[in-house]
Amino acid sequence: MEILDIVDEYGNPTGKTAEREIVHRRGLFHRTSHLWVLRRRGDTLQLLLQKRSDDKDSFPGCFDISSAGHIPAGHDFVPSAIRELKEELGLCARPEELIYLGTRKIVDDRVFHGAPFHDRQISRVYAIFRDIEAENINFQRAEIQEVEWQSLDSCRNMVSSGTPANCVSMEEIKMIENRFVYEHKTS
Repeated sequence: MEILDIVDEYGNPTGKTAEREIVHRRGLFHRTSHLWVLRRRGDTLQLLLQKRSDDKDSFPGCFDISSAGHIPAGHDFVPSAIRELKEELGLCARPEELIYLGTRKIVDDRVFHGAPFHDRQISRVYAIFRDIEAENINFQRAEIQEVEWQSLDSCRNMVSSGTPANCVSMEEIKMIENRFVYEHKTS
């Protein structure tokens, strides 16, 4: 059972907690960490994507960011991002390796597996560089079907077209571009 801190619309803990299932049933604000694994191949920036298991309670079978997760009650963004990276992809990281990209407020209402799913997240988005081949990533098979590298342009096109099915946010793609493409060109 996952217990989460309930937060206000700015991400400040309210002092209340609830089970993950209740948080999504009632649409309560909570915190998440999103971590993009990146690498450069020549002049091309590549993003590691995971394909979610068909059994996931939200966005089953969709391509998603490298690693993400809910923040357990009493915990913070960076340690949770590092924990999820290890659990989901088997990759280790130190706090100083995480590059902060920004904060997102997510409000989304959908139906998955016939049940309403109300998502209200305050998410901090990070990036980390790792040059590792997809076949060498020891990902969590219960939650992830596969992992693959995509160029930033390819990922942007996937998000724009919605094909293949994905739950990647264009807002996060723009965060990556702003930090690693536009900033890289001006330095």
